[in-house]
Amino acid sequence: QVQLVESGGGSVQSGGSLRLSCAASKDTYTIYQMAWFRQAPGKEREAVASITWSAGVTNYADAVKGRFIISRDNAKDMLYLQMNSLSPEDTAMYYCAAATRASYRGVTNAFDPGAYSYWGQGTQVTVSS
Repeated sequence: QVQLVESGGGSVQSGGSLRLSCAASKDTYTIYQMAWFRQAPGKEREAVASITWSAGVTNYADAVKGRFIISRDNAKDMLYLQMNSLSPEDTAMYYCAAATRASYRGVTNAFDPGAYSYWGQGTQVTVSS
């Protein structure tokens, strides 16, 4: 029932920055945790960062730690990913995902895609040298 729409992707040069946004709508009161995933051509989908909706507790993949910042604005039902010091290795389709308490039940790894019930359509990020 939750609907997610990403925006903010584009093409940037190495070392540049982008901010991705994810707008959540419909039954947003059920959201327990949100995350950003990414998938490059021929690669597995991988978690980038996650955040609990209430307390804002964050987790980051080692590849982006210190460069990316995940945040949320509960009043606006918005999720963000500030991406700094971008490199070509960050090129991928980026997806917003949301987990409810029900879907998160029994989960021990916040980066498990199976924990998330709802997914956005994705926004492309391309970083050139």
